[in-house]
Amino acid sequence: MLGALLAALRGGDALDQAFREFDEMLTAGQWMFHEVHGVLAGGEPADVREAVFTRDQDINRLLRSLRGNIVTHLSVNRNADIAACLALMSIAKDAERIGDYCKNLYEVTEHGGLEHTPSAYEERIRTIPDDIEKIFELVRTAFRNSDTKEAKVAIKAADAVRAACEALATELLDDRSTISTQEAVSCSMQTRYFKRIASHLANIATAVFGRIEDLDFRKPPKPGSDEQPAS
Repeated sequence: MLGALLAALRGGDALDQAFREFDEMLTAGQWMFHEVHGVLAGGEPADVREAVFTRDQDINRLLRSLRGNIVTHLSVNRNADIAACLALMSIAKDAERIGDYCKNLYEVTEHGGLEHTPSAYEERIRTIPDDIEKIFELVRTAFRNSDTKEAKVAIKAADAVRAACEALATELLDDRSTISTQEAVSCSMQTRYFKRIASHLANIATAVFGRIEDLDFRKPPKPGSDEQPAS
């Protein structure tokens, strides 16, 4: 299993540093999402703007350093596990994209938070960020401990978020009476970014127990389905 390989590779060299940098990236993304969630719930966007954009730049810097450390590790270790290194490189990009989507989500908040969402959609949209915050914790724990069980719980939760976002997006597109065009665009963008963040978190969780060829190619279950995530 890929998770076992990743855990076994932590040996105090450049790759060990790359793992720490990945964890820092994921932690920064979690922090960004939490801050933006607060703005969506009614906070003042200007209070966190500089910090959110600075943290996104930190994530980009960490990604560049992580890539360099992986290349260094591969250069000096004849028996390096290339598949595991490629997996870490891949999910590091997922962590970087999470930062981008958190920044995009913040930009939506500058035009109004959840308090402007019509009542027909407000409660359903409001619960999604809470679910994503829980998924962040599950994914970080799963990756740090190579915990397959925790990773599968995270993936199932992420699939539920993705399905909920898909259903909301479809309803928003079809709604002609209860929501204005501006509100529909704002809600659609929020659900889109929520879905993408959940998808990247699910991909990171997949790396804990899946094969490298499975990364980036998971499909969510249909809304209302009891289908289990692929393993």
